[in-house]
Amino acid sequence: MNFVLLCSYNNYIDAHITMGRLEQENIRCHLQDEYTVTIDPFLSNAIGGIKLMVPAIQVERALQILRGEDKQTEDLSAIPS
Repeated sequence: MNFVLLCSYNNYIDAHITMGRLEQENIRCHLQDEYTVTIDPFLSNAIGGIKLMVPAIQVERALQILRGEDKQTEDLSAIPS
């Protein structure tokens, strides 16, 4: 299976939240360089951060899921308090 870069993160918390969201939708994914950036955060910019990798055939679906999640967040922030 050919994995491609979907997005990258500067910290493992955001990376794991996104990875968990995709796994809930049965999208196989993994993090690359997670341990390197966690141990030495100053290397994050040099190596491109923590990379969320997904199968090439599932990239479009993964992007749709994440865009939908962003849209829901925007809709909630528009509700007056």
